[in-house]
Order: sequence, then C-alpha cells, then structure tokens
Amino acid sequence: MKKIVLVIIDGLGDESISELGNKTPLEAAKTPNFDYLAKDGICGLMIPFKFRWQEYPTSDVAHVALLGFDPKKYYLGRGVYEAFGAGVNLKEGDIALRVNFATVDKNLKIIDRRAGRIEETKELIKALNKIKVKGADFYIKKAFGHRAVLRIRSNQKLSCNITDGDPHKVGVKVKKIKPKDKTKEAKFTAEILNQFLEKAHQVLETHPLNQKRKKKKLLPANYLLVRGAGSLRKIPTFKEKFGLKACCIAGGTLYKGIGKALGMDLIKVRGANGKPNTNLKGKFTTAKNVLKKYNFVFLHIKATDNLAEDGKFIEKMKFIEKIDQNIQYLISNNKQNKFLLTITADHCTSSKLKHHISAPVPILIWGSKQKDSVDKFSEKSCKKGKLKKFNSIKLLSTLLYLAKNF
Repeated sequence: MKKIVLVIIDGLGDESISELGNKTPLEAAKTPNFDYLAKDGICGLMIPFKFRWQEYPTSDVAHVALLGFDPKKYYLGRGVYEAFGAGVNLKEGDIALRVNFATVDKNLKIIDRRAGRIEETKELIKALNKIKVKGADFYIKKAFGHRAVLRIRSNQKLSCNITDGDPHKVGVKVKKIKPKDKTKEAKFTAEILNQFLEKAHQVLETHPLNQKRKKKKLLPANYLLVRGAGSLRKIPTFKEKFGLKACCIAGGTLYKGIGKALGMDLIKVRGANGKPNTNLKGKFTTAKNVLKKYNFVFLHIKATDNLAEDGKFIEKMKFIEKIDQNIQYLISNNKQNKFLLTITADHCTSSKLKHHISAPVPILIWGSKQKDSVDKFSEKSCKKGKLKKFNSIKLLSTLLYLAKNF
C-alpha cells in the first residue's frame, strides 16, 4: 500500500474577480507544478462538510470530515482543538473556547473582529489571567496572532451547551452568552463566562498596551470574542480508525489541535507559522522526509484563507504561486509514484465577501497512475475530472482505495 500525503490549502477556492480578468486567484495564478500534477493525475470537485445549521463550512468541522471522521459523531468543539493546538492542558469536565482579541466601541459594537490582526498579546494575556470569578478558574493562553484559547475549570459541573459571543460581523454589538438548554450546568457556565468577559473588557480597556496602541492610531484589543465551546471526550485515534501511522505538519493552532485530537504526531518545522511568510520549503521538505516513518502525512497551509478574509486577492494569488513553486521539494523524487499526493481545500473563501462561502473545492490526486482530461488545477477545470463531485467525508475511503489498488 502506498503512503499518503494530504495537503490542505485553507480557503483555496474563491469567486471570479473582475480585477483578475474574471478569474479566481487560483485560476489567475501561474501554477506549472499544480497543472502538471493535475494533468498527470485525477481531479474533481469536493463538497465541504457543514452542519445543517451552518451558513457556510467552518475550518474545524470541515477538517474533521476531510480526515475521515464524521463530525456528527466525533466533533469535539472548536475550543478543544484550539486548546490542544496551543498546548493547554484539558481535564474531563473542563470547557474550552476559541478567543479573538477584538476592538469594540463604548457601546460594545464591534469595530474589528481581529483588532487589526494584533500580534503582541502577551502582556494582555498576563493581565487577564489575574481575573477572579467566584466558583470557577479561568485560564487564557495565546494561540497565534490575534487568537487565544480560554479554559474554564470549576468544582461545579460545566456545560459546553452555550451560545457564542462572536456574531461574526462588524457594526453589531457583541452577544451575551446564553445557555442553549435549561440545565443548571449550562446556566451556570453562561453566567460565569459573562462575568469573566465583562471583567476582561474592563482590564483590556485600561491596559497600558492598548493606550499605546490608541496613541499610535492602532486599534485597541479591548474585547474577547469567544466561540466554539467544547469539552473533552474519548474518540478513536486516526490509527485505530484507519490503521495508519499519521503525523501533522501545520503552523495554525487549530490544525495542530485537530491532528493531536486524532492521535497524530505533531511535526515541528522552523518558521511554520500559518502566515504568508510561513516556511513552505521547510514544510514540504519535512513532509517528504517523514514519509520514511509515517504512512499518512497531513500538511496544512493557512494564509490563503486569511488573505481572502482580508480581501487581498492579489496577495492570495501570489501566495498560491509561492505554494506551487515550493511543492517541488515534495514531488521532485516521486516519479515512480512512491506515494499518493492529494491537494485540496477545506472550504472556499471569497475575497470579495471576505468570508467563507458554500461552494465545492477543487481536488487533485496524483500518484495513482490514473489520469483524466484535466490539464489545469482550478475550480472550473476540475469540474471535468474523473472524480466528478463528491462529499468530503468520502475522501479518506477514496484515498485508501487508490493507495491499495493503484
């Protein structure tokens, strides 16, 4: 059986943009290596998984499905994955949430959900960890950039069945945390979290770092937007489910956390940071090297999504070209098809709308000795591929079949 490398380029798919000649960033990008792989492999379109109540796919849920775990059974909540990825210790009964440092006005109306993508939050986190709330212990830790993880621990029973505080929009007020059911656990959890968030806002509003940011005409990080409450529970590992020894190469906290939650070994790469200046050469070279030890490599690339969310479609196009240039470090010695390589995305991110959208993502699979008529890796070209259109939850079974039989 061939070994498998799964490369997920976050938010790769997009919409046509007039400034790019009515092409998507992927279509407009010069990608000779991707196009070679598409021409020498098989392509198609994949429908990202989303829950019925979700407007569009989210990275956490979509990745769980991509890795072969039905989110309806195995999804743990965004906060748990973020906590794992940030190295936060979780015990049974703890609640974990994803956090954005954000900017709000005096009426708690959101100005920026990412506080200008603030990077330096160490001093803010230090101050926040001094906050006391009766009946619970709150601990916050930096993830990367403007993101952090919040853990709630208490002698009383907690519940992750609470609403988010993040409305996912600017120009509207932050949301109060509410219980989703009538249990005393959910009610208590919502109550203490609201207390913490109120105190956190007071601490952040007057913090010297934010005062300095205001003087420099920078957005202050004066509020914590929380979402994705989750709690720890036992699920099968990737090896238990598929019989493959797996590892994860990622810069973003969420993706490392998903890998860890599924029992994958986390492989560190110097300079792999989830940003446009991430060490792509190092990631691809490392993926190639670790195939000696692992049967399955999950490699994640984040910045395409962030650039689209900031409306930077030119930069997204150029970053895609950079990925294409660096993938040669992975494929250069695989002429005998020693491993199966898959390149796809978790979801599409619109550079015009600046958020995720519900649209199928392009996918190519190379190394199975099968071919189709596709000669360019893009959203439109992949429609003609042999793989046709399929649900992302079926990806792992497809890869396992090809790895065993071709």
